Amino acid sequence: MILGHLVGLYTHPKQEWKQIDIRHEGLPNSMGHALLLALIPPICAYYSSVNIGWQIGAGDPIFITGNSALFMASGMYLAMIVGVCALAYLTQWMSKTFGSDPTYTQCLELASYTATPLFMAGVAALFPVPWFVMLVGLVAVAYSVYLLYTGVPILMHIEEERGFIYASSVVTCGLVLLVAIIAASVILWNVGIGPTFTH
Repeated sequence: MILGHLVGLYTHPKQEWKQIDIRHEGLPNSMGHALLLALIPPICAYYSSVNIGWQIGAGDPIFITGNSALFMASGMYLAMIVGVCALAYLTQWMSKTFGSDPTYTQCLELASYTATPLFMAGVAALFPVPWFVMLVGLVAVAYSVYLLYTGVPILMHIEEERGFIYASSVVTCGLVLLVAIIAASVILWNVGIGPTFTH
């Protein structure tokens, strides 16, 4: 069931990873989980950018036009889904180095469920103050990394010591993907594909 593991990932993550490993509900469930939860950040960012306004410093709130916000929200959603799929691919690609042989579906389960706190942290955009959003984002990143370290040994069927190194490699790949997405955003802004502000 889509979102069936949501509560368990927060209340008892190790047991929930074991349930995910036992059930292996497959590609539709793990992808559906990511597709659904990844809607939270762009929808919240769209709403706050158009209707609430971002508060930068002591000045007036900054608003973005509806069309511009929709374009940026769509790009954010696409980047998150591509990021999850790419992380799953990199996880599978590295697996043999660590004595594991998972399917792509197992790796997608790991990537999708690990990203859950990051997706849910998107709700913070409804209080559009950069320091607050950053703080919530850092907490979400920390918990996602914790989920990754607890989930890798269970889903990849390797001992915890080797799982720790494997998870560290996945974190590194995740950071590289994040930097690549940020770099792509900067390049797009520099060529003129950026937000249109309202006055």
